[in-house]
Formats: sequence, C-alpha cells, structure tokens
Amino acid sequence: MVAQDTMAEPERTTCCVVGGGPAGMVLALLLARAGVEVTVLEKHGDFLRDFRGDTVHPTTLALLDELGLDERFARLPQRRVTTVQLPLGPDRSLVTVGNIGALRGKYNYIAMVPQWDLLNLLAEEAGREPSFSLRMRTEAISFLVEGGRVTGVSYRTADGRTGELRADLTVACDGRGSLARSRPELGLRSFSCPMDAWWFRLPRREGDPHGLVGGVGERFLSAMIDRGDYWQCAALIPKGSDSLRRAAGLDRFRDAYRAAVPWISDRMDTLMSWDQVKLLDVRLDRLRRWHRPGLLCIGDAAHAMSPVFGIGINLAVQDAVAAARHLVGPLSDGTVGLRDVRRVQRRRRPTTAAAQGLQRFAHARVIQPVLSGLPPFGNPRRAQRMTELVTTSRWVNRVPAYFLAYGALRERPPTASLR
Repeated sequence: MVAQDTMAEPERTTCCVVGGGPAGMVLALLLARAGVEVTVLEKHGDFLRDFRGDTVHPTTLALLDELGLDERFARLPQRRVTTVQLPLGPDRSLVTVGNIGALRGKYNYIAMVPQWDLLNLLAEEAGREPSFSLRMRTEAISFLVEGGRVTGVSYRTADGRTGELRADLTVACDGRGSLARSRPELGLRSFSCPMDAWWFRLPRREGDPHGLVGGVGERFLSAMIDRGDYWQCAALIPKGSDSLRRAAGLDRFRDAYRAAVPWISDRMDTLMSWDQVKLLDVRLDRLRRWHRPGLLCIGDAAHAMSPVFGIGINLAVQDAVAAARHLVGPLSDGTVGLRDVRRVQRRRRPTTAAAQGLQRFAHARVIQPVLSGLPPFGNPRRAQRMTELVTTSRWVNRVPAYFLAYGALRERPPTASLR
C-alpha cells in the first residue's frame, strides 16, 4: 500500500467497492438504495466464471425477498437442494444426514443458481439507482494513502489506461487474492488444510439421487451437487497431490471414482481430458484486522473459507449486509471513521470464527482420516455411532441442515435499502 503521485483530475466517490462478487454487489446495492454514492471496480469484462460458488442459502433468499427481488430471482435457472446425502449405510447406501426441507420457513431449501446470473440481477437492480456506478474491466492496482489513511485506489483498465479514484471509504471485496491482503498490519492468520479440490462436470439422468450427494473413494472424498441436467462434482484430494495424481493417469481416477460412486459409472467416460478437471487450492484463513483507516475487508478478502459445507457465499453476503447497516449513516453524513469499520469486524468476526471452527473440525475428524486411508473419526465404531446418532435423532439430524441453511447469525439490511 503506497502513496501514488497525484494525477490530473482525480475522480471521486463516497464508497469504492473493489470486486464485483456476491459481497461487493450486495453491499453496493444496499448502499446505493440508501442514497450513498458507490462505485464498483470489477477487473473482468463479465461475471462468467465456472465452478464458482453457486449456493444461494435461505438467508440470502430472504434478503432478496426483502429487497423486492424474489420474483425476478425465481425466474433464473435454478435447482433447489433440500437434502444432504452421504454413503453411510453398511453397503455404502445413501443416508440423509441433513434435511433442509424439514425446516420451518418460506425458504427451506438452497437454490443452486449460476453465480453470474445472480450477479447480473444485482448489478441490473443497482443500476436503477443514480448513485451507483459499475466499472467493468477496471482493476484496482494499489491503494492511495494520505497521512496513514486509505483515500481510494489507483486503477488500470483493460486498454491500459490508468487513473485514481478517491473515496471516503474503500471496501475490499476482491476475494482471497485481495490487494489488501498484502498489508502486514492486517495480520493474515492461516489454518492448515488437508485437501485440495478437483472440480468437474458429469451428466445427470432421470433416476439419479437428488440434492447434495457425497461419496468416499480411495483417499478422496466426492461431493456432487444436483444442477438439473448435470452434476457439479468435487473430488477432495490430499493437499499438494494434484500433479502426482494427474501423472498416474485419468483412467485410474475414473476407475476410483466409479468405485466410490457406483451409480454414476456409466458416465465417467465423458471425462475425457484433464483439461475438464480444474484445481482449487483450498485455503482457510482470516485477517486478524479487517480494517485500517479508510479501508474495510469483507467476504473472502477478510476470511477465505474451505468448500466444506458450502457456506462461503452466505458468510460473504451476510458480511455485506452487516457492513451496509453499520456504514449507511456515517457514509451519508460524511463522518465515516475507524470506529465504524471496527464495528463491522466486531459484529462479523465471531460468526466467521465459529464457521471456520466447524470446518476445521470436519477437516481433522472426517477429511484428514479418509484422505489418509482411515475411516471417518479414525475409528470404525466411532464413525458408526456418529452415523446412528445423526440418522436416528430427529433433532441432531436437523443441526447440519439448519447450519447449512442459516449459518450462525442472520443480518438485517438497512431500512433505507428495502423496497
């Protein structure tokens, strides 16, 4: 973070949002509806990126309802997931360990919607507000700093043009590769992860299971998300083993996946090249400080999440809602300061720590043993007891469903942003 030479005619906005992902677009929409001038900088030319988190949880569905966007959202192509199934039966038969559909409330499902469709909807709605501006193909390349305070960003467009955008507050929503994460004073704290993930697609057919379906293979775990006409598949592999496993050959992986998920064996030949398999370097970390004067980090910029439980997007959106509620007033009257951004971290950090704690528990007790060739929890009897508890207790069975659906804390948007 370095001070930049002053350029002619610097531009200005009240709030500069770096990154047009779910956190950035939700925050920008809520601020713009409340009359705050907000500018979003998105380095890509569109929102089309494959294998991004596409889970829209009940808390986000309820938010869209409050914002008057529920009917338009319902018209987007989507698949509703109401159950989580794992091969825990004695013959590896699928057992429902989380029934979201049994929860009370209007939104008792997770909507699987292509993320670009959701982002386009949010951008279109925000574009109705005169105080909103979205600049695509514009990348923030450094922060402007004056007197120890972040006062905006320097940016570069796709055609090579550079400029400065000054702002009362800059909010980093640019993911785990955030420009803000290089700042040592924010203190990045990383946790060990036992796995990386391979993402790929397989055709879906009539008669297949529904919802979110898991599988256990030879030192890997699979998670398959029902997307209607195809399965979005993830294979969790030991950390750092990508190149070694690819060198072993695609045939070996296909055979191992057939053994783990027998009912999909007849479709594995559609996986014809390693080019169809994308690697996700799984990380789990969070900043000790999400802020400094003039700067706030939310979403993956503040806390990179593991794909376990698929809760990263929900946390990011709830960060944005909390930030909007705490910042609308100070941004509107021009008094936003360090204590305002501190309030956002104090509000959201406990929920983030709790979610990451559950992910670390799953890493240590389930994923690490399986990837090491051991049963979950490292002991067959203990694994069987846990399975029986989850499948026979109606209340215990609802715990994973409730956590997947709602997380630990639901945030309320500013009243001024509602329609």
